[in-house]
Amino acid sequence: MLKLHFKDARQAPLWLTEERFTLGQDPRNQLQLDDPGISAFHAEIRQEQGYYYLSDCGSLAGTWVNEERVTTGLQLRSGDQIRLASVELQVLDPVKQSTAPRAAAGGWSLQVLKGEREGSKYPVNAALTLGRASDCELCFAGDQQLSRRHCQFYLKEGGLHFKDLGSANGVLLNQQPSKAAPLHAGDQLQLGSMSLLVIGPKITQHSAEEDQDATRFMPMVSAPRAPVQRQSSRGAAVNPARASAADTPPSGAEPVRRGAPWPLLAALLLVVAGAAWVLLGR
Repeated sequence: MLKLHFKDARQAPLWLTEERFTLGQDPRNQLQLDDPGISAFHAEIRQEQGYYYLSDCGSLAGTWVNEERVTTGLQLRSGDQIRLASVELQVLDPVKQSTAPRAAAGGWSLQVLKGEREGSKYPVNAALTLGRASDCELCFAGDQQLSRRHCQFYLKEGGLHFKDLGSANGVLLNQQPSKAAPLHAGDQLQLGSMSLLVIGPKITQHSAEEDQDATRFMPMVSAPRAPVQRQSSRGAAVNPARASAADTPPSGAEPVRRGAPWPLLAALLLVVAGAAWVLLGR
């Protein structure tokens, strides 16, 4: 079922429940518009087998859909923009809106468990009136056990509440008669011949058990740094391992004696002196 929204929000949205819905200045129209340029019977919307068709009724200003002039029998779809003179209306399908994915975790919503449009979900983001009247936000015109304005749902301090609007058949909350009450997720409401399920917002809780099972990371401990040997500016640093290897004699070799050979030098001097004496004596 389609719904007409006023772009200037002058009044509540209207459900297209009648087979023939007329718009114009004449008070006999289902939607009376007193704006300049609106003809007495400006346009009409007919419902045939679940489809909606818009036709102009010979108006002077014309009827426009998505900035294209309409003469007769244009099928309406959700999202279409209707303009009659200066009046702008938007066609919406609440069922498609309710089934569209939502970015947020989700707030309160109502799901039809039994009755007209069974299985449909309706998000509650503001006050909503439920009944058979076409100006109700939740209009169920086919349920004759509902009053025209049966009850209202509204938000208060983050919670969902409802109140009976003086309906003839009343409201059952979890099988008990109730005039007004706060609602909780899982509650069921009986209104006329339909049943509604209350769906609460999704709440993400931080579990303490998850914290206990989580891996705990130890603080990083810096390893002690080895002392840095500073290189002398006078020469290259000597590798201690190489110096040790150079000082160690190879296995089986006799150690080198570093003492000076004084007796050998003395004998050599005596020989040289004797040879010189012999040569000079001749």
